[in-house]
Amino acid sequence: MTVSRTSRNQAQAMKGRITEELGRVTRNRRLRRRGRADRVSGSLKQAVEKARGAFRRNGGESR
Repeated sequence: MTVSRTSRNQAQAMKGRITEELGRVTRNRRLRRRGRADRVSGSLKQAVEKARGAFRRNGGESR
């Protein structure tokens, strides 16, 4: 897991949280949906990177 990907994914998730909260405060459904999508996308990418890193550390083969 590279530092640049990790920080980029965390930044996307944080941006999503901010956008979602802004949508909640302003009662704007579109902003809330966009924020939720960014948050989930960033979290999902982060989880994939963690799994990829764990797979590489264990030798790469599951035999």
